[in-house]
Amino acid sequence: PLDSRNVVGVLRGRDPALAGEYVVHTAHLDHVGTGLEVEGDGIYNGALDNALGVAIMTEAARTLAAGAEATRRSQAFVAVTAEEQGLLGSRWFARHPGAGATLVANINLDMPVLTAPSRDVVPIGVEHSSLKAAVDAAAREVGVRVSPDPFPEEAVFVRSDQFSFVREGIPAVYLDGGIEAADPERDPKVSATWFMRNCYHQPCDQADLPIHYGDAARLARLSAALARGIGDADARPAWNDGDFFGERFGAD
Repeated sequence: PLDSRNVVGVLRGRDPALAGEYVVHTAHLDHVGTGLEVEGDGIYNGALDNALGVAIMTEAARTLAAGAEATRRSQAFVAVTAEEQGLLGSRWFARHPGAGATLVANINLDMPVLTAPSRDVVPIGVEHSSLKAAVDAAAREVGVRVSPDPFPEEAVFVRSDQFSFVREGIPAVYLDGGIEAADPERDPKVSATWFMRNCYHQPCDQADLPIHYGDAARLARLSAALARGIGDADARPAWNDGDFFGERFGAD
């Protein structure tokens, strides 16, 4: 047994009537530590999974904090622990957000594989709620295309921290890297497949990978724009009528 902590930062909303409602940004801070050596290296660094996600979330927070004014709703930025152990940190926060806090949406970042330049982003799970319109509007603002999940058979929407919030009835989206190549010689989908086969949960997931930080910065701008849209909207996000997750978890 061991103890670990979520790390939380908050930007308070400017509207007294809505400041008790929170848009929650998440990215898990843990990886798998040390393990079996591979070519003499037993340190499992987790550069993409998920230091890059935490960096993007932190940059989105900096962007929002530097804005001319706060959003009407509050914004919470949570580097969650123990994702690799079963979404434990996000499950705790989703159930215990703090006295008086109402969580209305989750924006999650987990292992963006940005090792080939792209023109788009993949908002996983966005089709389940009104967050789709918010994502589309933010994407137009940032100037990035939106693509569907290229690996639906992986069922990622129920396998990362956003699912802890979904289980509490909160609409969520998992922002992931794109699949539409910006360089005809490099296919992001092929690059992601290579990473999953060779470096996922391996020591080679480290900072010398060909990370495209311009794409990471764009994902941070998208996250911030999405958060502004949700944070300033009159209505909180809602599940689509008849949606499985909304009916299963969002009845209250």
